[in-house]
Order: sequence, then C-alpha cells, then structure tokens
Amino acid sequence: MLDYLPDEALMKTLEKERYKGRNDYPVRAVWNSMLAGVVFEHTTIESLRRELSRNGQLRALCGLHNVPPAYVYTRFLKKLLAHESKVEAIFETMVEQLSDLLPDFGKSLAIDGKAVESFAKGKNKHEDPDGRRDTDADFGKKAYKGKHKDGTIWTKVVKWFGYQIHLIVDAAYELPVAYSVTKASVPDINAGHDMIKDLTKERPWILEQAETLAGDRGYDDTKMLERLWDDHRIKPVIDIRNMWKDGDETRQLMDIENVTHDYKGTVYCHCPATGKEREMANGGFEKDRKNLKKRCPAKQYGITCEGQAECPVAQGIRIPLKKDRRIFTPIDRASYTWKKEYAKRTAVERVNSRLDVSFGFEQHTTRGQKKMKMKTGLALCTMLAMAIGHNQEGRPEKMRSLVS
Repeated sequence: MLDYLPDEALMKTLEKERYKGRNDYPVRAVWNSMLAGVVFEHTTIESLRRELSRNGQLRALCGLHNVPPAYVYTRFLKKLLAHESKVEAIFETMVEQLSDLLPDFGKSLAIDGKAVESFAKGKNKHEDPDGRRDTDADFGKKAYKGKHKDGTIWTKVVKWFGYQIHLIVDAAYELPVAYSVTKASVPDINAGHDMIKDLTKERPWILEQAETLAGDRGYDDTKMLERLWDDHRIKPVIDIRNMWKDGDETRQLMDIENVTHDYKGTVYCHCPATGKEREMANGGFEKDRKNLKKRCPAKQYGITCEGQAECPVAQGIRIPLKKDRRIFTPIDRASYTWKKEYAKRTAVERVNSRLDVSFGFEQHTTRGQKKMKMKTGLALCTMLAMAIGHNQEGRPEKMRSLVS
C-alpha cells in the first residue's frame, strides 16, 4: 500500500505546516502507522499502539523509533481533518489509475447506502456538548416490504442512530468510484442525486464511460431515471415500488383495447377470440426513437393463437419511454438483460460488508461526521491502493484482499 498510495501532496502540505516545530514523531511515520492500523484491521488507536509496541518490524517499516503517545494521533487527526479535500484527491487519483489499469472499469456501476450506527450518546439540548456525545449524528429509518409465498405481505423496519455511507462502485471489480457520508436521516435518493451532481461537475469522465447503474428501490425516482439516461446516456437498472394505490394488478396500455401492463412494466396481450392473456415478447430498445418494442408472442414463440388474424397488435407495438419514465426504461424491466444487470447490484453490498468486517465499521468508536468521512476515505483509499498494488505486481486475483 505504501508503494502505491499517491499521498505525496498531502505529506508535503503537513510537513510544511510543521516547518520548524518539534519532529519527535515525523509526519510520514505517523501517517504510515495510521495506514498500518487500517490494513491490519485495528479498530482503535490503542490497539494499533499495542501492536507497534510489540512489533519492531512494523515500527521500522512505518519509520518510527518509538511508539507515539495517544495524543499524537489525536492531534494528527485534527490536522488531517483540515485537509479533507487532499484525502479525497488521493481517492480520485487512484480511481483514475484503476480506469487505466483495468479493462471496462466503470462500465457497470452500482449504488447503495449503508447504515453506520454510532455507539455514542446523542446531543442533549439541555447539556453542553462533550466528547462522549456525537453531536452530528441523528436517527434514520428504513422500511423493507415483501411478499411471502402464500401471498401475505411482510414488513421490516430498521432504525439506527448514526450516519449513512453512500457508495457508487464498479460492479465488475467491486471497487468504489465515489462516496459520501451523511447523517442517518438523509434519504438514499437525495444522496444519490448529490453524488451524480458532484461527478458531473468534478469527474464527468466516470459518467461518460458508464453504461448502466444498478440500484434498489430507494433510488426509484423519476428525476433520477431521467437524469441518468437523458443527461448521461446511462441506462438505469433500478428496482421499482408499486405506486398504484387503487389495487389494480394491470392497466390498459396506450388505449389499445387488448393490451395491458403491470407496474413493473410487463406487457400482456389478450387474444381477441378467447381472451387468453399472454406476455408479449421483448423486441429491444430503439435509442433514436426512445421506444421499447414489444412483439406478438404467437409469432415469436410459434404459439397457436385463435385471434391472431384479427389482433390489432399482431405486428407488435412500440411504447414510448415518456408513457411512464419509472415503468418503461431503456432496458426493458421484463427482459433477461434487466435481471442480469440488476443482479450486479450485489457488488456494492459486498463492498459494504468489507467495510463492516475488515475495516471495523460494525464496531467503531468514531464520533462526528467529519471524522466518519475521514475514516471512510482512508478505508476506501486502502481498498484502491491494495487493488492497484496487486494488479501492478501481477496478482490481479488478490486485488480485493486486504491482507494475504
């Protein structure tokens, strides 16, 4: 990691600030030891200090002669927080390096938000803030709904006090390309819009090379779907919520008498002679016309249809996306392609799992949003640096490994 982390600009800035101050614990040595704490999965500074105390080889590798006291790390972190933008620049530089190293990096993206619970006390308006309270965190809530095999509806509500980490990752390599840290109460879709805006302004090349972006129902929003396709030509692969409040299972499509569709975009034709319902075949997407094509199932699959001769849609139909931008998307929701692309969304869940298990976010002692963002940035920079190092040294199969 030390060989492949582009941290020279940050180190020079911190060394310039120290100038003629005491140099008992050099900037680079303390920084290297903090990175060692991330790589070797030390969740607290005291755990890292105990390791440095017993492990002379690690001290030498970091450039330390003695183990720094706890207050050295506290002061160093405060200085680091003042240069948050330079840590973000390190992250962005490595994303660009990976784009050059890995074929098709950034082609398929996935987005998700991750709850990070704070174990500190919340702010009490009747008391002055102190170090035992997290005055930035707040309460968040997510509701999950589904259907059992017997047709009954289940609901699960998750509540927590803390933050959310929002990630956009490369779905093929399971590596982050963008991140943000918000309070727990910020909805996923709001953070998603903000990240897309930031990428548009600061790193548009990521959006230019992306072809798809997968996300769960938390990102089911007409403006998001329109922004991705209309502005960036990224095909949204985002799950959909049932917003039909009248309880209808299907509705008539475009005033065509014998064609209906459900809220997920599956289109059905009804035989004029027998009334039998059949799912229409997918005919692909016409990019120039912004239409989805649907074909007659009888012609496509060789099915006998008694009313085919008199069926008004025997030649197929075209559905404009503008009919309903949530339901009808450039990749047909009823197609195998959509299911295949949506399955890539699990890549971001695996990145979240690595943050929890390997980087200690499941049990952490970080308090304050700026510190949480810094902790997140260091963890993600570590992921990218290890990936670059393994690739450069001929071990691409280990690029997601933290330690061998």
